[in-house]
Amino acid sequence: MQRKGSAIWNGDLKNGKGTLSADSGVLKGTQYSFSTRFENGIGTNPEELIAAAHAGCFSMALSGQLGEAKLTPTSVHTTATVTLEKTEAGFTVTRVHLDVVAKVPGASQASFDKAAADAKTGCPISRLLKAEITMTAKLEA
Repeated sequence: MQRKGSAIWNGDLKNGKGTLSADSGVLKGTQYSFSTRFENGIGTNPEELIAAAHAGCFSMALSGQLGEAKLTPTSVHTTATVTLEKTEAGFTVTRVHLDVVAKVPGASQASFDKAAADAKTGCPISRLLKAEITMTAKLEA
């Protein structure tokens, strides 16, 4: 399986702007720029897209791990916070924190914690990133 995304950039770093697209069409000419990445400009940025991808990947991975334990979640809500810092090597994604709240009928705290930990390390986006990945996982009654 392969998926494609593309970017077009015009101009210099600070004053230029670009667009991001995905073959699925869900992103089509979506604007990004220096201000959307490093300030509070309107548009998206690569780190925000990584956060959304990681949250989506983790939520599906957790559902899969719970399924292996014969549990079906009513809901899994994941927020991923990506931290971009300037290091000696340049700007680097250094951390991702996953904040998870799930409703899983019949799950014990131990079975939920194991499924969440396995999903955190097993999700393909987690394996892609070289950043430190932390997590707070809450099982709702």
